[in-house]
Amino acid sequence: MIHPPQHPSDRHGAGIHVAHVVCSDGFAGVERYIATTALAMIERGVEVSVIGGRSSAMSAALKESGARFLPASSVAEAVAALRCVPRPNIVNTHMSEADIAGIAFATPRGIPVVSTRHFAARRGRKPLARAAFRLAAPRIRAQIAISRFVARAIGEPSTVVHTGVANVGASDVLARKPVMLLIQRLELEKDSDIAIRAWARSWAARAGWELHIVGDGSQRIRLEKLARDLGASDSVRFLGYCSDVGALMSRASGLLAPTSHEGLGIAVLEAMARALPVIASASGGHLETVGSVSDAWMFSPGDFAAAAELIDAALANPARYGGYGHQLQARQRAAFSVGAQVDKTLEVYERCTP
Repeated sequence: MIHPPQHPSDRHGAGIHVAHVVCSDGFAGVERYIATTALAMIERGVEVSVIGGRSSAMSAALKESGARFLPASSVAEAVAALRCVPRPNIVNTHMSEADIAGIAFATPRGIPVVSTRHFAARRGRKPLARAAFRLAAPRIRAQIAISRFVARAIGEPSTVVHTGVANVGASDVLARKPVMLLIQRLELEKDSDIAIRAWARSWAARAGWELHIVGDGSQRIRLEKLARDLGASDSVRFLGYCSDVGALMSRASGLLAPTSHEGLGIAVLEAMARALPVIASASGGHLETVGSVSDAWMFSPGDFAAAAELIDAALANPARYGGYGHQLQARQRAAFSVGAQVDKTLEVYERCTP
């Protein structure tokens, strides 16, 4: 049974109360998006409840912020958790199961549901699920797409609000290690094998560099075998889940982003914020982030040979590579700040409330 927490923010405030909902016990891109958004909204005087996400990581991210947090990894748990918080003005759902939970809780109570679409796909993998979501769609008051790419793919009306991240300073160049990062779920659709194949083909390992893979998933064993089969296992480290991605980025010298259908890519934005150069697939949301700077270091989707050439170019011309990182940082600050994201999100909320 879920009990409502005793929390100092359980008091009536002048601002609106938003409940962010995700049916998850993980802490990957969507959950990090929710945590960042919640913190920024609280700074604006918004009362925030967060439902779902890995308990340890989400609690740590929201610590002392004033946000309520209740775990929920299923539709039933999310609905139960929503019943334990003060009545929200908006239920903002993230991913399909949360949409169902939000509709089930909010519709009978006349509370607007706003669905944030993180993935470039229509709802429901099977025909029956798609039909069910078509029937439920009118109960969602508004939709936010995290990129133009996602907005085109979902096939439904939405408002594009690019994900934002906090502005941070670039780390000391002397503190950076000869490490390239890959930060993502290790699932088939993330194209992690392209990064490993590119790494094995490049000269990076022979130059003393390492590839650190951050994240976990169903493909990990297969990817570990691929690294061994390609003779790259000595320079490829699988770190699993890491709670402090920012610390890893501050010590690394680059990020690989091989996914061909990335909605936008929060790890890419976090790297840009730190002036960490990104070598990315020229597709999906990457075209709106990395691809928005001149001479972006991008390769055709799936072309690991071209990705390897870019890795080698980074080693051969560190000054140009570092300058590219600062270009990315300037672009993040101009177009992908969390402040701008929250401003536009609150505008969507305002259109949904009396």
